[in-house]
Amino acid sequence: DALAGDPVSAFGGVLISNTEIDKPTAEEIHGLFCEVVIAPSFSEEALTILKGKKNRILLKIHDVDMPKMNVRSCLNGILLQDRNNVTDKADNLKTVTNLAPTDAQIDDLLFASKICKHTKSNTIVLAKNKQLYASGTGQTSRVDALQQAIHKAGSFNFDLNGAVMASDAFFPFPDCVEIANNAGINAVIQPGGSIKDQLSIDYCNENKVAMVMTGTRHFKH
Repeated sequence: DALAGDPVSAFGGVLISNTEIDKPTAEEIHGLFCEVVIAPSFSEEALTILKGKKNRILLKIHDVDMPKMNVRSCLNGILLQDRNNVTDKADNLKTVTNLAPTDAQIDDLLFASKICKHTKSNTIVLAKNKQLYASGTGQTSRVDALQQAIHKAGSFNFDLNGAVMASDAFFPFPDCVEIANNAGINAVIQPGGSIKDQLSIDYCNENKVAMVMTGTRHFKH
């Protein structure tokens, strides 16, 4: 499913797993042009297979205490800011529309939000059945990010009917929810906080789209 989410960008990429890489998984990976593989552990059979390409880098994940601050260069100085350690959870969601998301949609919304948090702003993430369908990343406009995501999903033959949308920041206008709804998306997660939030809420109510707000903006520059 992860590979199907963007098989083009996966070429020559980095593959990360949150569980041990076993033999069948290693065999699948070995068939790809994959330069770096990261996992908590590798079985002996998997290591033998993955080492079959001499330039491939294998890295093991260790539990470490991450810094609480981010340091960024900024012109002739530096910017210190708290690291974004917030992961959206179901308990933090506020349903703002008449229609509440189903349990399955909540799972998809939280999944999409997690991807959105780690994607360059402006970003929109589209997902369904806990699978990434497409992301629009690093755009100057949130509408552009959404249009990019819809285009990418279509190019990989994904059906967006019943998919969900995550946004890293609020919608200043209802244009994004309208475009998403016209593409078949029927549930949205976003931080909220715009003085025009009600315009997006009203559109969702009129078109039977569920929307939840998190109160946390995952903006990543």
